[in-house]
Order: sequence, then structure tokens, then C-alpha cells
Amino acid sequence: MKPVVAQASACSGRFSARSVPGLIALALACASAVRADTYFLTVAGLGGETEYEQRFSGWAKDLDKIVRGEPGAKVDTLTGKDATKANIEAKLRAIAQQAKADDSVIVTLIGHGTFDDRDYKFAVPGPDISATELSQLLDRIQAHVLVVNTTSSSGGSIPILQKPKRVVVAATKTGTEKNVTVFARYWIEALRDPAADADKNEIVTALEAFKYAEAKTAKYFETQNWLATEHCLIEDAGKGEGVKDPGPENGEGQIAGRFALLHLGSVAAAAKDPKKQELLKKKEDLETQIDELKYRKAALDTAQYQQQLRKLVLELAQTQEELDK
Repeated sequence: MKPVVAQASACSGRFSARSVPGLIALALACASAVRADTYFLTVAGLGGETEYEQRFSGWAKDLDKIVRGEPGAKVDTLTGKDATKANIEAKLRAIAQQAKADDSVIVTLIGHGTFDDRDYKFAVPGPDISATELSQLLDRIQAHVLVVNTTSSSGGSIPILQKPKRVVVAATKTGTEKNVTVFARYWIEALRDPAADADKNEIVTALEAFKYAEAKTAKYFETQNWLATEHCLIEDAGKGEGVKDPGPENGEGQIAGRFALLHLGSVAAAAKDPKKQELLKKKEDLETQIDELKYRKAALDTAQYQQQLRKLVLELAQTQEELDK
């Protein structure tokens, strides 16, 4: 199944949700369709001290274990001496050759970063890799891309990594927030905690994980009675600067809200059932249409908005009913 909600396909767009036999026929007819994959590249860079080396590699390994259970997951994790610039470049080049337009690519950086007012660099064994170099490699990938930069100074990478329809998450709001971060801990926790699934649709999106990790990180500093030294941001509109509170009012978060990270419960089971894969695609497409409608609400009159919303919600409920059988 598609990890990022897809555009309506010929298979999913020609049957009414009111026709149960039609939907069943649809699922059977399209069950053989190629399922989109998700490529996970997680890199734990230099720690500098033993404590940080263990912490960073531990977080990377935790993330590795979680995502390996995802349908269609293709997982690469680089830690220790393997987390070199050359290996990162090789992995991204391989992904660029393999990933299709409907696939998703999630690159997670864990460790230390630096910013010199011009470019961000991720600290790895040997030569560091810069945000400019990463962006050039990511530009070769035709799939949907999410970059989760959990390092210190990661805010400095946003203007360089950002691109329309590319989701970029950074643990810090600027390149000058240089302290070791805890954001990675709570980003990974979001993939373990069902509470991160805020809309209870059994899919944890990049937007939901961001909001969960942002709240947990802020709570961490509050509980410790420390001045917060990191303030995470997200950018997915190609505007160049991230925001803390994405929404229709600033145009941020729409892509992240459709970017699935993890599937839970019945949705995860459906993703592995060929007979339900197309129904699941239809459900995700309807959810995408609802999200897009909400972002266009200000441009519609109330009656038009409510009419379109009711139609989509009804069709979504009927599709969910079929999935639940």
C-alpha cells in the first residue's frame, strides 16, 4: 500500500462507495497493482563522547526495529564507523535509482550538526556531509521525500533542504541552537505511542509525529525546569522557513499531514491483505481530499464547503465499513 496518500487512480476513482459489490470487485481487480514502498535511511553520526555515541546509535537502532515491520519497508541504518559521508551518498544514489514516483523516502539524521551562517553540516566519521550536498542528492529522487534532521543546529538546514512538496523537520529553529537535542527521542516515541495518532485513523503521519514530539520536547524542558535549548520546526510548502504551528493559516503541514510514517492495528493488517489494499488506498485518498478541502475552506462559501465535506465524510465512512468487514 502507498505510504503517502496517492492521487486518485483509475482503479480507485470509478466506483461509488455506495456500491459494496463494486468496491469488492475493485479490490479484487486492483489487488495485483504494484504496491508503493517506503525507503528508510537512518544515520547516527558522531557522538564525540561515549555517552552520546551510545545514545545516538541506540535511537537509530530503535527506529530501525520499529519501521522494519512496515508493509513495503526498505530499511538501511548507518551507525558508528559505517555512518560515513561516502556511505550516505551511496545509499541515497541507490535509492534514487530504485524509488518510484509513488514511493516514499524518509531520511533521519541523529547526532551533532554545525552551522557557519552559510551551510549546515552533519558530523560523521571522516568528512562531514553538508545540507547542500544532501539536497543535491535528494533532488535526484522522484519519490515523496521526508527529511527528519534531529541534530543540533538543524534549523540551519531548512532553507537549504526545503523544496515544494518535500517535508523537512528540524529539531532546532536556527543554526545557532547548538546544544545536544532530545527531539529524536520523542520523534521515535511517536512511532511507539498510539496517542500520536491524533485523528485515530490508525496511521501516524509526519505531521502527527511532529506535533507529538514538539509537545513532548517542550514538556521535557519544563519538567526539568530548564530553559529550552531547542525549538523544532517543520516546512513542506517550499517557502524556505519552517514553522512551529503548521496549519491552513500559514499554508504549512498539508503534505506532512498526508505523509504516513507508520500503520497501526487494522490498517496495518489491511496493508498486508491484497484484497483490502485498494480499499485502503481509497480511504487514504478520501482523507487526502478532506485535508485539502480544509486548506481551501477560506476560499469557499460555507454551504459549498459543508456540502463537499459531507460527501467526502460519508464516502469515507462507507469505505471504512468495508475495511472493517
